[in-house]
Amino acid sequence: MTSTPTIGVLALQGDVREHVHALERAGARPVPVRRRSELDAVDGLVLPGGESTTIDKLLRIFDLAEPLRTAVGQGLPVYGSCAGMILLADRIESGIDGQQTIGGMDVLVRRNAFGRQVDSFEADLDVAGISDQPGGSPVRTVFIRAPWIEEAGPGVEVLARIPSRSTDGNPVQVGAGKIVAARQGRLLATSFHPEITGDARVHALFVSTVRAS
Repeated sequence: MTSTPTIGVLALQGDVREHVHALERAGARPVPVRRRSELDAVDGLVLPGGESTTIDKLLRIFDLAEPLRTAVGQGLPVYGSCAGMILLADRIESGIDGQQTIGGMDVLVRRNAFGRQVDSFEADLDVAGISDQPGGSPVRTVFIRAPWIEEAGPGVEVLARIPSRSTDGNPVQVGAGKIVAARQGRLLATSFHPEITGDARVHALFVSTVRAS
């Protein structure tokens, strides 16, 4: 694997540009993916935040759903943020009728778990593989109509949870203890949006997975 892997960003809907910039900072060569031929040419793929039901429909319209499922099954490294986490989940709670996922991660994800757009928030979280590294620090995270993981299978590594208390010591009212970052094999998923904070460490963690593959 080259030291500068080619990583695609699914460019059907969502915050594509922000992921492109974060991947560049993390040492990858990002490219947009809208077609099967573009999917076949990448070393890894990012599924961006956006609207999971819309992305699901567009994947089928563009005939990318089945090729992507096949690629995941064959070991393509994939990182999903927010809506991307939902797409990587084997099971969804609070999904709409007929909503499908790509799957691959043995998790049950609750869609829009933290509430509506007005319930969006930011928090500093310890993320395994990042905050616990020498010189590491908490990751600034942004949650926008975000999901969380309700259940994770035995093969899933939990990387971050919502703490029971906020930084000011007050009890967390929504989501305390819920999983918001996880990894299974070459698949990485976060409830939050690291691509909009200027901190590329989550993307660097994914790039390292792609290089190792």
